[in-house]
Amino acid sequence: MKRNLIISFLLVALGIGTINAQELPDRRETMKAIVKVNDYFMKKWPDPGLATFVGNKVRPSSLWTRAVYYEGLMALYTINPQDRYFKYMYDWGEAHKWTPRGGNTTRDADNYCCSQTYIDMYRITRDWRMIQNAKVNADMIVNTPQNGDWWWIDAIQMGMPVLAKLGNVTGEQKYYDKMWDMYEHTRNIEGGNGMYNPKDGLWWRDRDFDPPYKEPNGEDCYWSRGNGWVYAALVRVLDEIPANEAHRQDYINDFIAMSKALKKCQRKDGYWNVSLHDESNFGGKEVSGTSLFVYGMAWGIRNGLLDRNEYLPVLTKAWNAMLKDAVHADNGCLGFVQGTGKEPKDGQPVGYNNLPDFEDYGIGCFILAGTEVYKLK
Repeated sequence: MKRNLIISFLLVALGIGTINAQELPDRRETMKAIVKVNDYFMKKWPDPGLATFVGNKVRPSSLWTRAVYYEGLMALYTINPQDRYFKYMYDWGEAHKWTPRGGNTTRDADNYCCSQTYIDMYRITRDWRMIQNAKVNADMIVNTPQNGDWWWIDAIQMGMPVLAKLGNVTGEQKYYDKMWDMYEHTRNIEGGNGMYNPKDGLWWRDRDFDPPYKEPNGEDCYWSRGNGWVYAALVRVLDEIPANEAHRQDYINDFIAMSKALKKCQRKDGYWNVSLHDESNFGGKEVSGTSLFVYGMAWGIRNGLLDRNEYLPVLTKAWNAMLKDAVHADNGCLGFVQGTGKEPKDGQPVGYNNLPDFEDYGIGCFILAGTEVYKLK
């Protein structure tokens, strides 16, 4: 009883009221939460062009972690079009001359992830400067024969939506074709037999985790956030490609298979572990993967690909758990975000007061989830 009173007090302080784990909060409460978390980040980083210094290394703010944050901010802007959000995105793009990190000849998906927001800004402004370098970079990738650039599954989210968005805004089929070739390589060929395990409906992060690699409990290693990246990428691609695109049903099939697999391994408290099939390997609440799964499931329900009665309780439990446990009531800081890495042991410890090495991508994932939850009727 005492614990419930404390939780209720914290939620009131946050401005989102008392949460029933079985019901989505009022849309206004969801908006308050994502605005609060976003405000925390914008206040902490008032200059969007300022480089970050992490791990004894200076990194430009166009790096992938920040690019994922801007994916979230762009999503928030579409449902809450505040001028300050637009300015923050515009100033970020201007600071980097609307160019992928490392220039417009990079093949590293982490470097051109920022082009997702550049393209979306172009859609708003029709300012060609915002898209020209993204297009030059993508054309270089499209016009070369190799398909193995996305050798780690995180890259599917960083790079794949760029090609989908360019196909959409230019009407050029070549982007869709190359996107499939690269996705299919990662899925079915990379590492020998591909990174996707159709038996479990989940993905190994890279060839280091292909069988015979096992988790401590003997299960395959399916890293939560890595699978979250693929899940989010499928959503972002399906949002862009036309209904008659040749491989649309292939993407849908993978999305539905992943949804079924993720539903099976949700924790009782609503979260997902960092190791989806081994709760003993650094088990505990984790927000970045959980956010990406909520994002995908909410989108899937809203677009008629997932049964509402089956999946709404899953995402509701997860979203409410994050609101209750992860959002700091005093300032909107986000707890329980695993730091950067490639497997369960990396970026530890994960806790309410343990900040990851980079905060931006976790916040971006949370905002993506919140915007899709907000859109649910």
